[in-house]
Amino acid sequence: MYITAEERSYTEPHGLAGCQGHSFDTACAWRVLEEIDYGLILVSHDGEIQHANHLARHELARERFLRMQGHRLAGATPSQTCQILGGVQRAGQGRREMIVLRHADQCLHVACVPLFHPYEEAGSVLLMLARQSDTANLALAFFSRSHRLTAVEESVLKSLCDGLRVPEIATVRGVSLHTVRTHVRSLRDKTGIHSIRGMIQRVATLPPVVPMSLTLPPRPTQDDL
Repeated sequence: MYITAEERSYTEPHGLAGCQGHSFDTACAWRVLEEIDYGLILVSHDGEIQHANHLARHELARERFLRMQGHRLAGATPSQTCQILGGVQRAGQGRREMIVLRHADQCLHVACVPLFHPYEEAGSVLLMLARQSDTANLALAFFSRSHRLTAVEESVLKSLCDGLRVPEIATVRGVSLHTVRTHVRSLRDKTGIHSIRGMIQRVATLPPVVPMSLTLPPRPTQDDL
């Protein structure tokens, strides 16, 4: 469907408040990306990397699923490179899709999202990496602090969120089943959430908080990638 310039003016943001009261600029946009608890890679429609936030750079450095060839994005194997570039090229044609990259018994889901309107020429593509379990996220710590959980209760809650059942937590911690159940009862009382599933769902919906040390102060350049 064709959209007029006047109609487009109502669908695109205007006058966004920027950092420190100034107009919204590229440097502020980069800082926003650094605060998101997902790996984000901005690429051209042919796979040239334009920007990567700290979690994406961490994943690129590990070279498990993704790596760099010069300034271009590549996979760990030639077939994965074809898979990635295929997803990017289809996104460059306006199609959103998700690809799955595999490494041994692990996998990484990557969403390929076009960052342009259908009536525009092919532009940048955003690759959104699935959250990895070993990334630092302070949301659980802040949640625990706000509900006055003890260190042990926070640890039990994290184990529940990691998929462990109460008997498994007791085995891992070397304590009795009764002790873990006491901690779970305390979690229910302090959080006001009366089921383990409810607590897990609440934590899963918390806004991500990344450590300050992971943010990137200066504006990135092409040579820094």
